[in-house]
Amino acid sequence: MTGLKFVHTVCPYCGTGCGIDLVVRDDKVVGTNPFKRHPVNEGKTCIKGAYCHEFVHREDRLNSPLIRKNGELVKASWDEAIDFIVSKLKTYGKDEVGFFSSARCTNEDNYVFQKFARAVMKTNNVDHCARL
Repeated sequence: MTGLKFVHTVCPYCGTGCGIDLVVRDDKVVGTNPFKRHPVNEGKTCIKGAYCHEFVHREDRLNSPLIRKNGELVKASWDEAIDFIVSKLKTYGKDEVGFFSSARCTNEDNYVFQKFARAVMKTNNVDHCARL
C-alpha cells in the first residue's frame, strides 16, 4: 500500500451524499473505498459508488465543450460554448424550453437549477430523473 493516498470525498453518482475514499496513486484515481466513519453510508457503498472511479480517467471522457459545425463536433472554448448556448436559447419562448435535472445532483444543485429555469428563463417546465 505504499505510494497510495486516500482522499475523503462524496460519491458523484446521486444526491444521497455517501462518503467515499478515493484511492490515488501518482496523482491518478485508481480505486474507491467506502468511508467507514461517514454518517450517511456508514462504510457501505452501492455498486455504482464502488466503481465510480472508472470514469475519471477514461480516454473517451469529454474534457472540453464541443460544438457541431458543418455536421462535425469540434472543440470549443468555454466562452464560445456559452455564447452559442445563449444565442440558441434566445430563439425560444418560455413555453418552448424545458429543464431536466439529474438525481446525481444535490438538493442544493437542483434548487439552483429550478430557480434558474423559473426566474431567468421564466418557465415552469422543470422535471428530474429520480431513478438511481
